[in-house]
Amino acid sequence: MVCDANRPRASAPLDSAMWGLLLALATFAPAVDLGLGTPGASGLGLAPPATTKAPVSTLAPSSNPAQQPSGKNNGTSEQHVRIRFVKKKKVIIKKRKKLTRPRPLVTTGPPVITTPAGALHLPEEKEPGCPPLGLESLRVSDSQLEASSSQSFGLGPHRGRLNIQSGLEDGDLYDGAWCAEPQDAEPWLQVDARRPTRFSGIITQGRNSVWRYDWVTSYKVQFSNDSRTWWGSRNRSSGMDAVFPANSDPETPVLNLLPEPQVARFIRLLPQTWLQGGDSCLRAEILACPVSDPNDLFPKAPALGSSDPLDFRHHNYKAMRKLMKQVNEQCPNVTRIYSIGKSHQGLKLYVMEMSDHPGQHELGEPEVRYVAGMHGNEALGRELLLLLMQYLCREFLRGDPRVTRLLTETRIHLLPSMNPDGYETAFRRGSELVGWAEGRWNQQGIDLNHNFADLNTPLWEAEDDGLVPDTVPNHHLPLPTYYTLPNATVAPETRAVIEWMERIPFVLSANLHGGELVVSYPFDMTRTPWAARELTPTPDDAVFRWLSTVYAGTNRAMQDPDRRPCHSQDFSLHGNIINGADWHTVPGSMNDFSYLHTNCFEVTVELSCDKFPHENELPQEWENNKDALLTYLEQVRVGIAGVVRDKDTELGIADAVISVDGINHDVTTAWDGDYWRLLTPGDYMVTASAEGYHSVTRSCRVTFEEGPVPCNFHLTKTPKQRLRELLASGAKVPPDLRRRLERLRGQKN
Repeated sequence: MVCDANRPRASAPLDSAMWGLLLALATFAPAVDLGLGTPGASGLGLAPPATTKAPVSTLAPSSNPAQQPSGKNNGTSEQHVRIRFVKKKKVIIKKRKKLTRPRPLVTTGPPVITTPAGALHLPEEKEPGCPPLGLESLRVSDSQLEASSSQSFGLGPHRGRLNIQSGLEDGDLYDGAWCAEPQDAEPWLQVDARRPTRFSGIITQGRNSVWRYDWVTSYKVQFSNDSRTWWGSRNRSSGMDAVFPANSDPETPVLNLLPEPQVARFIRLLPQTWLQGGDSCLRAEILACPVSDPNDLFPKAPALGSSDPLDFRHHNYKAMRKLMKQVNEQCPNVTRIYSIGKSHQGLKLYVMEMSDHPGQHELGEPEVRYVAGMHGNEALGRELLLLLMQYLCREFLRGDPRVTRLLTETRIHLLPSMNPDGYETAFRRGSELVGWAEGRWNQQGIDLNHNFADLNTPLWEAEDDGLVPDTVPNHHLPLPTYYTLPNATVAPETRAVIEWMERIPFVLSANLHGGELVVSYPFDMTRTPWAARELTPTPDDAVFRWLSTVYAGTNRAMQDPDRRPCHSQDFSLHGNIINGADWHTVPGSMNDFSYLHTNCFEVTVELSCDKFPHENELPQEWENNKDALLTYLEQVRVGIAGVVRDKDTELGIADAVISVDGINHDVTTAWDGDYWRLLTPGDYMVTASAEGYHSVTRSCRVTFEEGPVPCNFHLTKTPKQRLRELLASGAKVPPDLRRRLERLRGQKN
């Protein structure tokens, strides 16, 4: 047993006999579990051989959070020592409480930890501590990263960022890690925090590459205040430089906590061993807490915050439900919570509806939606929608005119978690340790953004055969037969969203993703089957480019002229928007399906380079996206809108088709006869048609002024339709209609 002289005394100390028993058991029977925790094998100054796989994550002795219980608010934690001994055939169990050392400063996500036996443990509760310095989120600039050597510019120190992704080709400007030159005998990667900082831990990965396998298996850590004089992180037990086990594969993030947090300006990682036959390559994130600077000797760090009093934290399923309920109770007159279905594991897909008359479709009021969490590990969209519903409720109660108009003229639906199963997996790992892919898929292993029906292929085949729009419609394409079979590979989450789309006449939507900073618009699937990427615009390309530009143009991060590309493409060169198929082909995407199966125009917003930002970055991410989220919703007013009515009865006509001359894509009216057609400014010839009615065409002008421009239609029944209705009701045919039918028969004969 390792004794710690600095350990606080227990509030109820054990008597000497019991301590003697504990020491004897620890000395002669170390395998007996006393519930006290055992020091791990990590941090003992032993470097694993180059070919030995390192554990997923290792902590220095006395710093393993898996060996410490959940903490109290005062930074200490309680732990029960359970001692069992036999006295005259009577089993006696006593409990004593003792205080352990304060928890080490770690990231909020629960670290992945291995015991000396290698058993994997995932702590249930998240732990407070130092946030990431900002390598992954790009708050740390390229100029703050240096290295002893680099194989190429694309493998330079600026690429040594956690979860950075390479391009398809190795050797270009955008490779997937920092890699030292092979002849570099003492490689190192250095980060300048630019001010005194308390460093508490390091997270590493190997190289992201399609073609190579390179990762560091162990490393040391050094610190400096001037980049000249350096000191190392030492083991408490031996006093020697600590050697930290690193990675055993290229992608799994591995956390090492320092035996003692160190205050310095510079931190340096020194690889000691790496995969045999590979190179010394790594990606990293540094856990660091700011240190007070009372004399203002250093430039202040950029403030990460928001003036809005909102709940800035990550919410698991239980916390999300609780928050939505709180918003509903705070604003009961303008909110409604409903479920559209369940996930594979039975978690409900909750939607927050916000409108002045929740629960009903109002004539002339458009329906809009935001969907987040399609990929469970892309957590920022989920939190932004939870923040948005709080903000809209709060500002509505305060009488903000912009929010009041949104809620009185629009019916807003917010689905914060389309893939709750995947999110729960990612949440348990934590924001820094979840990696690039874990939690992306649903519990069945299905990527929901590839799971919608492919309607592109049948449409394009019909177009090639000249069947559109006379024989095959250019809108509201039906689901293919194979997709409706009971054994079709369709996730329950996907089916729930499709039924939701069919039930509500949505006009505008965006689905929120993460991992990049760009807005992509349909089509997402390339028209050439074998093309990995190819510009494939829709007939409404002008509208989609406008919608994408509106969000990108009001997003603070996308408009930052000094920001660097996230991974391997600089989208700022094209206004931070891109045609989805011209980026990478995605068959079965929700964007394409929404456009071809419903009236809804939908884009994908990639919100951040970091898929799962740390909680302390949420206020800034909210400020980056707040105005963009509101402005995008307001675009539902761009274009024309109106009601198609029966000229005789003044009743609305459902499923009437609205066609715009020159645009080979139509929309239809809702059940009350109202419609919305998104259009950019210009003059349009618009035709309304319905079965059993004469079509009507009129000119509609869309201006740059805020709309939508009214464009109503009154349709007259055809004689055949009037006759059909009269006969169905058992009424006599009027003389004028009878004479007209006789003339028509005579002309036909």
